[in-house]
Amino acid sequence: MTTQDHQASLEPAGDQTLAAAAGGLTFPLAPGYRVKVRSGPGTNFAVVRQLAEGARIEIRCQRHGQQISGPYGTSDIWDNIAPGQYVSDTYVRTGSSGMVAPPCMG
Repeated sequence: MTTQDHQASLEPAGDQTLAAAAGGLTFPLAPGYRVKVRSGPGTNFAVVRQLAEGARIEIRCQRHGQQISGPYGTSDIWDNIAPGQYVSDTYVRTGSSGMVAPPCMG
């Protein structure tokens, strides 16, 4: 292993780095769900990864997209948790049926 490989293995994952840098508020996912993270605000977008049960997310911004029904109701709000990564707000316990973060730009 090279010194560069060793240093790279010690660096935190991208999501953790973003959350730590922002130091923002996190929200829990609905209990008992492994939530799919998509590349855009709808089920027609590719699945990027899946979040573990009991995970908490930091919402960077929110945008309107496909309307989805989930454990916390029906909504067209999608939460951006990292660049190019969205989860339906209906799987996130924000305590609100509206937006809790600024709108995503672009």
